Amino acid sequence: MTARSIDVRGRKVALLESGSGEPTLYLHGFADVHGVDGGWTPFHESLAAATRLIAPAHPGCNGSDDLPEGRSVEDAVFHYLEVLDALGLQRFNLVGHSVGGWIAAEIAVRHPEKVKRLALIGASGLFLPGEPIADIFMHTQPEHGVDYASLRRMLFSASDAAPALRYYPNGRGDMEEEVRRYQMIRFGSFIGFKPPYFYHRSLADRLYRANMPALAIWGAEDRFVPRAHGQAYAAGLPGCAPLRLVEGAGHAAHLEAPRECAQALASFLAV
Repeated sequence: MTARSIDVRGRKVALLESGSGEPTLYLHGFADVHGVDGGWTPFHESLAAATRLIAPAHPGCNGSDDLPEGRSVEDAVFHYLEVLDALGLQRFNLVGHSVGGWIAAEIAVRHPEKVKRLALIGASGLFLPGEPIADIFMHTQPEHGVDYASLRRMLFSASDAAPALRYYPNGRGDMEEEVRRYQMIRFGSFIGFKPPYFYHRSLADRLYRANMPALAIWGAEDRFVPRAHGQAYAAGLPGCAPLRLVEGAGHAAHLEAPRECAQALASFLAV
């Protein structure tokens, strides 16, 4: 794994990279690399064995500079188009988790000619009546000042699941990871705090433009972005395979079932 930073029109963007072959851009979510971890998780290590994996940190996260005046998903999309220019990536695979999946979907509908294959893991971004995305910000404040059980339950299959306790322990954890958690929540608030809440109402009607092969992976116990959103992505993306449900996993399915998710993605990207 190589950690480096690139200049994007005067802004520093931190990224991790490893592997070889076709480039795959990975956009992270909350419980994820850059969102908590400073390096690869087992899922990313496995995926990097099958592709050239490039994972930039979102603006303001894990060493990346803030995005001046960035306050919407549109700003984030344009930022990543500039990142792609700086990396010299003309055509690439695109994988995103959670809010990173939302940004990935927005890129794919705007520039389908750039994206060879699209994979979404628990992606937000859609508005579905009766199936709201849960309020993550309400749960970022610990109960009794130390207890993150409700946040863990939102992002994982259970509040006492081993990965949940590892990524969101009660009390104060590793200071560098605490900073990354705060930075990711702050980034999420820029594009998802005010209504529309973590969705773009027009995105569902634009999915037809993303006509590349696609895959949607969802934790069967996802309490942040309900599985109905995965079903809507699978139905709306013309080249999407049937929704891949990961039993026994929550929103961060790639952390709770890293081997299953990495194998599904490696097979998809290798076709």
